[in-house]
Amino acid sequence: MRDLLTCSPKWFSLVLLSLAILLLGITATHTQEGPKAQNLTTPEGVRLLKNKSFDDREAVRKRILELYKDLRLTDVCDAMDLLGLQDIGLMHKSIRPLWRDVDKFSHRVVGFAITVRHVPTDVRVGQDSFADLEGFKKFKSEQYKRAPDAWLEVAKRGDVVVIDAGGIPECGFIGSNNSLGWAEKGVVGVVTNGGARDTDEIIKVKKIAVYCKNGYSSRGVRPGRLIAESYNFPINCGGVLVYPGDLIIADGDGVIVVPRERALQVGEIAREINIGDEKSRAQRYKRLGIPLDETVKVDE
Repeated sequence: MRDLLTCSPKWFSLVLLSLAILLLGITATHTQEGPKAQNLTTPEGVRLLKNKSFDDREAVRKRILELYKDLRLTDVCDAMDLLGLQDIGLMHKSIRPLWRDVDKFSHRVVGFAITVRHVPTDVRVGQDSFADLEGFKKFKSEQYKRAPDAWLEVAKRGDVVVIDAGGIPECGFIGSNNSLGWAEKGVVGVVTNGGARDTDEIIKVKKIAVYCKNGYSSRGVRPGRLIAESYNFPINCGGVLVYPGDLIIADGDGVIVVPRERALQVGEIAREINIGDEKSRAQRYKRLGIPLDETVKVDE
C-alpha cells in the first residue's frame, strides 16, 4: 500500500483508470446477463365460478326451442316471477334491439348462449408512429389476431352469442360482414353491452338479430381498442350473470336469460300464460273490430 501511495502521479492515474475499466466491464456484464438470471413469475389464475353441466343433445335443444317458439319476453318474465326468479335474468332496459320487424317479428330471438368476454387493449399507437401506411396496416393485422371470433369454432345452429364488451365504448366488433358469417354458421342472434357498426347494412338485410346498448352504433375497429379474453365462461351482460348454454329470449321489450336447468319448467309455465293471453286478446280483437292475426289464438 505504501508503494502505491508513494508512486508517481502518472502511474497512480493509470492504476485508477484500469480499475475503472474493470468495474465498468463487470457492471456491463451483469446488466446484459441480468434479465436471463431473473426468476419470472406468472400468476396462476383460478376461476371460482364454474360452468354448469346440462343435457345438450340435439333432441333436448329442439324440445326447448319448440317450447319457447313465439313466446314473448313478458311471458317468460311472468313465468320466472312465479318461480321466485324476479329480475334474476332480466337484462337492463338499455339492451335494446338494433332493428325491429313488426310484421313478421323476425327480430325476435330464442337460442342458447355462447358467452364471449372482451377486455381493453394494452397497446396503443399514435400519429406518425410508423414511417408509412404499410406500418399501420401491419400493426392492424397483428392486433386483429389478438381479437378473433374464436368462439365460432364451437357455435351450433340455434346459438346466440352474448358478448361482454369490457366497458369499451367505441368499438364495433359486430359488423355488416362478420355478422353475416355468424348467420351462415346458424347463429340466430347477438346480445352485447357494447354496440355494432355498419348498422345501415345490418338493418337492411335483417339476417341476424342484434341487441346492443341503447340500440346504438360504435364505429371503431378492434385493433388498438380491445382484446378477446375468453369464451364460454360465465360473464356479466346487462347486469345479468350469463352462463354458457343458458337460454336467451329477446324481443322488442329487451332480453331475458333463463338458467338452462330451469328452461323446461319456465317454458311450460310461460306457454300457459301465453295461450291465456292470446285467447283473451282474440275476444277483444273481435269486440273492437280488429282483424285477427297470428298473435292471437281463436278457440275452434
